[in-house]
Amino acid sequence: MADTQRTSERINFVHQDEIWKAHVKVEKDSAEVWPRKWGFLTEAYKEFERDSVKLKEVKVTPSHHLATRPLTPPEKYTNVGPSPPVPQTTQALIGWRSAHSRLQLEQHGQVHHGRRSFLKVLGWPRDACS
Repeated sequence: MADTQRTSERINFVHQDEIWKAHVKVEKDSAEVWPRKWGFLTEAYKEFERDSVKLKEVKVTPSHHLATRPLTPPEKYTNVGPSPPVPQTTQALIGWRSAHSRLQLEQHGQVHHGRRSFLKVLGWPRDACS
């Protein structure tokens, strides 16, 4: 492509022919060496084809342990009690459900996180981070 655009330079046909011969020789030598170096790939490919044909013939039927269970109705594991009456004022509306012990989110007890200082754990002075 680039050679056709450069019309001002002379083309050395003998040199171009030598380059082409070198390319053809390399291709021919590579074709002779390939079966010794990479011939095992053809056998692996044939084996893969045989295995894939066998896998296509096998029909998969779902067994009992792969079947899905019927859905559990939500009423069985969720019990919703009646809500307390709605407060009369908007100020009382904030947190009105959490005031009742049966409506609190922490049904399994409060979460207690220790109050530790990261600096104290590392043994650094308090003014190390500002």
